Amino acid sequence: MSKLFPWRHLTRQAQNTLYSKIPSIPSLSFIKIPHFLFHSQPEEEDFDPPFSPTLKPRKPNKKKKGEKKQNASSTEDCEKVHNFTVNSDLPFDYRYSYSETNPAVEPIGFREPTRFSPFGPGRLDRKWTGTSAPRLQSGDLEKVAEERRLVLGEPLSEEETAELVEKYRHDDCSRQINLGRGGVTHNMLEDIHSHWKRAEAVRIKCLGVPTLNMDNVCSHLEDKSGGKVVYRHINILLLYRGRNYDPKSRPTVPVMLWKPLAPIYPKLVKNVADGLTFEETKAMRNKGLNAPPLTKLRSGTMCSYLVQR
Repeated sequence: MSKLFPWRHLTRQAQNTLYSKIPSIPSLSFIKIPHFLFHSQPEEEDFDPPFSPTLKPRKPNKKKKGEKKQNASSTEDCEKVHNFTVNSDLPFDYRYSYSETNPAVEPIGFREPTRFSPFGPGRLDRKWTGTSAPRLQSGDLEKVAEERRLVLGEPLSEEETAELVEKYRHDDCSRQINLGRGGVTHNMLEDIHSHWKRAEAVRIKCLGVPTLNMDNVCSHLEDKSGGKVVYRHINILLLYRGRNYDPKSRPTVPVMLWKPLAPIYPKLVKNVADGLTFEETKAMRNKGLNAPPLTKLRSGTMCSYLVQR
């Protein structure tokens, strides 16, 4: 600092010499030179942070050989996950819901592009059509039925069935799957096989609209999972896995990553009845609305009327 700015550090003796060299003018004797013009400071150097010596930069830590191998292995695992493709040989077309959709009815439009598969990009060897992922080759149904017969084994006796029902029919059963308005969904098959890994049967509690046709629900559960319904009471089902079921040789069920948007189907109730014109249909509707009701059905606050035909 003293070398860069030598005028900043002036001693008292130097200041007196400067005062003595200034000529004395009597008319200007009352004028005093300000003290701050000399920038007088004590002889000791003050701590000046802006001009303090800089610290030596730290050297980056060297990476160990083991860390490089771990990072390389993690990137390889990520690539393997992205390139993972499921080759499933299940003998049916994949759908979001099996019991609540009719494959015979074709949609008239879609709410999302059909190129976006709910199974994820490149994770399934089947092509998504917007409503289903059809199987690539038609398998031998007799061979599939024979394999399922071998897995089920001999039918359960009455004593074995009663013991199984008593074990899994109660509400506090931990091996339970709730079946809602979606019906028998595709991801439910994976849940069933996950429960069968540690239990002989799984308890299925049906709720909502699917309970109107329980026969349809039971048939789809047995057909898609390969199990057997051994107990049915109102909306409670027990699905048995079979005597010779092996979790290690269970079928591979790819999981849907999200729920696909429902496609657009034609209207169930047409604006104009078949064989009638619009005016005739409107007149018949007005006639039915103005007819006196036979009786009144109350369900909460909703009322419906039975109209005399």
